[in-house]
Formats: sequence, structure tokens, C-alpha cells
Amino acid sequence: MIIASNVSKKFGRLKALDNVSVKLLRGECVALIGPNGSGKTTFIKSLLGMVVPDNGFITFNEKNILHDWNYRSRIGYMPQIGRYPDNMSIGQVLSMMKDIRKMKSSETDDELIEAFELNKMAHKRMRTLSGGTRQKVSASLAFLFNPDVLILDEPTAGLDPVAAEILKQKIIREKQKNKLIMITSHVLSELDEMVTEVMYMQDGQCRFHKKVDVLRAETSEDRLTRVMASIISKM
Repeated sequence: MIIASNVSKKFGRLKALDNVSVKLLRGECVALIGPNGSGKTTFIKSLLGMVVPDNGFITFNEKNILHDWNYRSRIGYMPQIGRYPDNMSIGQVLSMMKDIRKMKSSETDDELIEAFELNKMAHKRMRTLSGGTRQKVSASLAFLFNPDVLILDEPTAGLDPVAAEILKQKIIREKQKNKLIMITSHVLSELDEMVTEVMYMQDGQCRFHKKVDVLRAETSEDRLTRVMASIISKM
């Protein structure tokens, strides 16, 4: 579905991406893992068309994304920090996004809006919201337009345990609909139930991209935290 071929990107002397090649397919939930400065954010921004590679290319359903910007409408993106107009209310932000996308109400996915009870807070201004409530808005927007691909950057950060579990179960259900999901998280224990593959980045390179079941077999470990600790200790 998404293929990155020999993608490289420099910012001055910093090589943010170094010849990254991966194939990301429908029905997979990919954990994008790596230390700070490993290239994860630049890779995500490249997938979204926010960063243009210096070398290599990225295709979405076999079309080069530089030649077909419409692909972005099929991606739901949840940033680590959502930024919204301070003076707008939750209801106004949701309505604005629906108006921009021009989708019928019957076509949108309001499940998280209802589960997080955002309608009861629709009058609240964005500037008054806690970090956790902003995360709920960001999550709801990512899923709202029923995208084929979901890219979720630290999705449970700032969420209370109940909200985090609601979101995790939603991710699992979307994966079962044969969607491609990519998640970045520093809390590996939260990914155990969700992810099917791990893409590990370091120094701008994709060090490996493997099925979780394969990694468990290679390390004789079950929990993803222990799997990754075992692998990284030998690198």
C-alpha cells in the first residue's frame, strides 16, 4: 500500500533519513520505534508529504505521492501535539473539519467523539482544554473520515487509563477492517495487543522491519518490551 524506496533526507549536515526502504501493507499495525533523533518524525512527515526526500521516492497504491496529493485524504493523522485555533470551541473545530472535507454525516466515523463524550464539551474553547482533552480531539479527528491509513504519533500520551483503553480498542477494531496503522510510542507495553510489525529506526536508518511473531521467536520473549530490550542489547 505504501512503499518507501531508498528515501534519504538531509537538513544541513544532519542526515535525518538514510536510504530508508520499507513496504507497509493493509491489515498491519506497525510500531515505529527508535531513540530520539532516529528519524521517526521525518519519516512520518515524508509519508504525509510534509517533507520532500532529497533522494528516493514514496508510493501510495503504486502512485508516486509527489504526483498525486489526493492520497492525503485517505490518511488519518494524529500528531503528538495537536494545534488548533485557541478561540474556537471543540464543536466548531469538528464542524470546520467536516465542512472542509465535505463528507456526509452518514460517511463519518463519530465513534470516538461519542465514546470520549466530546459532544457534552462542544462549547468549550480549545485554549481552556487540558492536554488529555486535546488528545481526545486529535484522536477523534484522525478517525473521523474513515481513512484507509492511520498514522498515530504517541496516541495515548496524556490520556487517562479509561480513555487510553477506549482508543486502544478502537485501533484494534480498525486493524481488523484491513486498514494500515502506524503507531509511534515510547511506552512499548501499550503496543503488545495492537501491533503486528516493528520498524526500528536509528541514525536515520531502518535497522529492521519484521513481524512481531518473528521477533518473539528470535528472542524467545513474549512481551514487546523484553523483545526490544533483547534485540537492542545485541546491536
